Amino acid sequence: MLNKEYKGHISKTNKIVRAVWNMCYLFFFKPFGTTVFWPWRRCILLLFGAKIDRKAMVYASAKIWAPWNLTMKAGSCLGPNVICYNMANVALNENACVSQYSYLCTAGHDTTLLNNSKNGLITAAIKIDKNAWIGAKAFIGMGVEIGEEAIVGATASVYKDVEPYAIVGGNPAKIIRKRNSGKSI
Repeated sequence: MLNKEYKGHISKTNKIVRAVWNMCYLFFFKPFGTTVFWPWRRCILLLFGAKIDRKAMVYASAKIWAPWNLTMKAGSCLGPNVICYNMANVALNENACVSQYSYLCTAGHDTTLLNNSKNGLITAAIKIDKNAWIGAKAFIGMGVEIGEEAIVGATASVYKDVEPYAIVGGNPAKIIRKRNSGKSI
């Protein structure tokens, strides 16, 4: 599990920058839906602080909350209609793939503070390692690391780290089996 950070609230500056991003997303990112425009969308994300390799792919319908909290390495992909709620960093390593309608959620609330006047907002980064694949409509919770070459099955809900080469599914996600690492011992 990656470390959680207590935020408490969202700053006014963050809200303003996100409003500008949302306008740019609406007019300059989302309308350019074909694969021909991948470089254009990468450029827009880079302008808003994303760390994104020129060989990374982001579909026009992917919804990114804060581009400045997005890191994508070569060959990684955010598929159609992915929701990337990245109040904390979301990192996709080489060839990591997040399939359509998946939800990456880096924020939640401290349940011990719900009766308190404080917001109780907590965040934790999500890391998807090299060659990992997130199946369609999967949910990845805050602070989770998906190990190298792991597979998260369609509609799975992941709240704990997934070890390398594991195939997980269900809600909550459980190991179905281990993949062969392909490495000789």
